[in-house]
Amino acid sequence: MRLSGLVRYEDTLAALGRKSRLRALSQQQGIDFTSNDYLGLSGSPRLAAAILAAIEEGIPAGAGGSRLLRGNHWMHEALEAEAAAFFGSEKVLYFASGFAANVALFSCLPQRSDLVVHDELIHASVHAGVSAGKADAVAARHNDIEDFDAAIRRWRTTGGKGRPWIAVESLYSMDGDRAPLAGLLEIAEHHGGFLAVDEAHATGIFGPDGRGLVSGLESSGSLLTLHTCGKALGVSGALLGLPAVLASYMVNRARNFIYSTAPSPLVVAGVREALQMVGDEPERRLRLGALRDFTGELLRSRLGITPSGSQIQPVIIGDNARALRIAGRLQSEGFDIRAIRPPTVPKGTARLRMSITLNVDEAQIALMIERLTAIIEEEKA
Repeated sequence: MRLSGLVRYEDTLAALGRKSRLRALSQQQGIDFTSNDYLGLSGSPRLAAAILAAIEEGIPAGAGGSRLLRGNHWMHEALEAEAAAFFGSEKVLYFASGFAANVALFSCLPQRSDLVVHDELIHASVHAGVSAGKADAVAARHNDIEDFDAAIRRWRTTGGKGRPWIAVESLYSMDGDRAPLAGLLEIAEHHGGFLAVDEAHATGIFGPDGRGLVSGLESSGSLLTLHTCGKALGVSGALLGLPAVLASYMVNRARNFIYSTAPSPLVVAGVREALQMVGDEPERRLRLGALRDFTGELLRSRLGITPSGSQIQPVIIGDNARALRIAGRLQSEGFDIRAIRPPTVPKGTARLRMSITLNVDEAQIALMIERLTAIIEEEKA
C-alpha cells in the first residue's frame, strides 16, 4: 500500500524512469573518465602532507560558527589574501562550494532595477541564485556576443534603469568550449554593468600559472570571477574575486555567507597548498595538455568528432536511453564514463561527458576510445 503523502513523489520518479532520466548515486569504480580532478591533486602526497601539518599545528576541523561570529579563522583570511594576489582580484571571499557562491552572488548583488543576462547553458547554480534574487533575468544564445548586447539594448529601450549583469562560464562544463570573455567584458563596460565569470573548469589549467581564462582582464572594475576549489585544485570550496566594495556588501547582505557555518579551516589549509602547487608544478598542466591533444586526435580519427580543445570532451549521443546503454557498457568494461541527460543538457543532446585527467594515461585513453568506437558501431547495427 502506497502512503498517500508519498504518491506524488513516487509518480514523479516513475515518470523520470520512463524518460531514462532517473538519477541514482554510485560509488567510484573503474578508470576515471568522469571526475573533475583534472590535475590529479586530490590524492597527491603533497596536499595530504599540508593538511596533516595543519592538524599537527592545531588547526581545527570545524570553524565553530559563521564568519561573522566566531568562525572567522585566520586561515580563511590568509587564503583570501593569497587568492586575491594569485588571481589578481581586489578582494576574495571563500565559500563552501561553487554552488553556494553563485547563489550568494546572484541573489545578493544584482538589484531590483538590474538585469541579469546569462548564457543559455549557464550552470544551475546561477539559475538558483537569480531565482532567489530581485533582478529580472533573460537568457542569451550560447557564446553569442551580439545576442548579449541585444538583450541589454532591448531592456534599456523598454525602460531598464539599473545595471546589467552578464553571467557566463569561461569553459563550459558539458561542452568544453570557451566563452568570448574579452568581447563580453567590453559589452558589460559599455553598458555600465558587470561581467561575472565562473572559472570552475579553467582554474588551475588555463592562463599563466593556472590563473584562468580571465587572465589579462583582471584590471577591470567590472569583472567578478569565481574559482572553484573542488575540481583542478583537488579540494573543495570556491573563491569569489570581486571589487572590495562588493565584497563588503556581500558580507553584510548575502544570506548564504552570513548564516552559514564557515568552511573547515583544515580544508582551507588544503586549498592554500593547492594554489601553491598549481604555480610550482607547471608540468601537471603540460601533461594534461598532451593527454587532451592525444584524446582529441583519436576522437577525430576514430569517430569523426571535432575536439573541444579542452579537457572536457562531449560525445553527443542524442537519445537518453542509448546514452545510458553505451555508458553502462563502458562501465562494465572498467571505464568510469557517465551519461549526461536533460535537464543538465538541452533536450535531444544526451551525451557521454569524457573528462581527461592526470588519473589516466595514453594507453588507457586509447583502449577506452577503441571500445567506445566499437560499441557505437554495434549500437548502429
